[in-house]
Amino acid sequence: MIQAFGLTSNPRKDLPPAVDDVSFEARAGRVTALLGTPGAGKTTALRLMLQLQQGRGIAYFRGRPLHRIAHPSREVGVLLGDVPGHPARTVRGHLHMLCAAAGVPVRRADEVLEVVGLVSLRDERLSTLSRGMDRRLGLACALLPDPHTLVLDEPAEGLSTRETHWLHSTLRAHATQGGTVLLTTADPKEAARSADRVVTLDRGRLVADQDAAEFARTRLRPRVAVRSPHAARLAALLTKEARTARRSVEVVRESGNRLSVYGSTCADVGEAAFRHGILVHQLADETGDMGPGAEPAPVGPSEVPDAPQAIETRLTVAQNPEPGTEPRPGAPGDVSLQAAVGPPSEAPAGAPFDALSPLPPPISVRPAPSPLRPLRYEIRRAAGIGTGFLTAAAVLLVSAVTAVLLARIGHTPQSRLLAAWPRELPLPPAALGAGLLGALAFGDEFRHPALAADRGTVPRRLGLLAAKLVVAAATALMLAFLAVGCDAEVLYLLYGRELSQVPADWLSLGASWIGLVVGCAWAGVLAAGVFRSTTAGLAAVLAVPVVVVPLVQKALTGSSVRTAAGLPLRLRETLLLRLPFGGERYLSGVARVIVQPVGGALALSLTALLCAYLLTTLRGRVR
Repeated sequence: MIQAFGLTSNPRKDLPPAVDDVSFEARAGRVTALLGTPGAGKTTALRLMLQLQQGRGIAYFRGRPLHRIAHPSREVGVLLGDVPGHPARTVRGHLHMLCAAAGVPVRRADEVLEVVGLVSLRDERLSTLSRGMDRRLGLACALLPDPHTLVLDEPAEGLSTRETHWLHSTLRAHATQGGTVLLTTADPKEAARSADRVVTLDRGRLVADQDAAEFARTRLRPRVAVRSPHAARLAALLTKEARTARRSVEVVRESGNRLSVYGSTCADVGEAAFRHGILVHQLADETGDMGPGAEPAPVGPSEVPDAPQAIETRLTVAQNPEPGTEPRPGAPGDVSLQAAVGPPSEAPAGAPFDALSPLPPPISVRPAPSPLRPLRYEIRRAAGIGTGFLTAAAVLLVSAVTAVLLARIGHTPQSRLLAAWPRELPLPPAALGAGLLGALAFGDEFRHPALAADRGTVPRRLGLLAAKLVVAAATALMLAFLAVGCDAEVLYLLYGRELSQVPADWLSLGASWIGLVVGCAWAGVLAAGVFRSTTAGLAAVLAVPVVVVPLVQKALTGSSVRTAAGLPLRLRETLLLRLPFGGERYLSGVARVIVQPVGGALALSLTALLCAYLLTTLRGRVR
């Protein structure tokens, strides 16, 4: 169950708080609706419950606040707004990525796709989905980890009448199995029809907390919905007759040719229209809204407005009935009353939603936590869109063109020629590309926060950081080897073997090259994670040779700087051990790389960024 106590948002400038001291319960096995007009504070209340917005108060999910739950997605399935996924990712790819993050089998994605009716759209990109399809995908994401509690903000928005009926059946099935469902809506009829309990908000305050039956009896007013091409004439006639008979009848003009008559019946309205020869297209008893002053609920594009819930009565009258003749069905002067049970816009049997199962099968056995889970997620995230592949192809092309231009100009050392690194540029194309791909690893998380639906921000877990660093390093290594290979092959094709020869000191140069490219990739990952932006991550990569390297050079060339000669030998003497397989040579090589200006600047930058990342992580946990 959900228990919310004293939810209060922070006051806005010159305005009262959007939510003020709201407390309620949503019990397990029941559907609870949070009702209110747009701006009443429904979404803000949900965000306060999920700790996505700062304020006062607390919400307990089965006795624990959200930050005390080890795996929040397994406890609470959330749908707030649109699906926060990359627009170039496919529906199935997005769910597979979330399966890896939640630690559930990949087949779970196909099961929830079948439940929500998106099997035929599984290869469509997220950017091509309509509003209704996006809401169904959001429900699929909420159901994916098999949570106990569902928290849904306007889940029926953009759905047709039949899709709305299917959605409420799915939520009812989840509650029947013992789950808790909390949804928001602005339609009182939808709340009374779909929920067991209705919590009403008005201007951020709780005004009612009632069972659905009591809500329908005390807060919903029955009305007669009328459609007529002579709506104005009929409204004036009904008002005049009510005033003459001294009855409390209220007639409200709706949009178009619609009327809402409060305090009367279908029989009275139909007889008045018949007596005065007014053509009526529709006459229906409805449990309408909270009264004529309430805001009308938004209507989906394929939904019939003001469709009655249970019984619809249609009345057709002719303007000039012939006296003395017995009316025949369909003839002029015919008055026919028809009662139709159920929503009139209900689709015929055999429609796609009839074949859908109510809920996916429960996850009986959950796999144990594995360090490979964030790695699987990161691999699916990086390979699920074409941005990385297009970036790598552009980097290889630019690197090859730069190498050809350097060879044509001449006077370029062989090592810089193979790396396509002119002295005028701060970094070679491969290092810049590795830094950009590293920055995208965290930048895309903040731009399209698929992991933040129930947390409000990308989780700063060390496992996720380690996975991103591993994948970024592997990508940078592949890019470094491909760049050198492509440059050498292009130089061989255009200028022969002379310009494509491998330098004699290729081992130390290769180690420096790998360290440069991997260091740039890691700098992009850490900077984007700290500053929450791809642009900031790439700027940090460029700042290393432009800003940090001159500072390191100035520090190393100072008169008071002592050399680090003999560092490996002193380390061995201090630690009293002998490194196997000639480890002193490798340690000496690493030391030589670090004492270089670029190597020292990268090491210093990575250390500072890692410390900043850990500091923000600890600060977030303390909060």
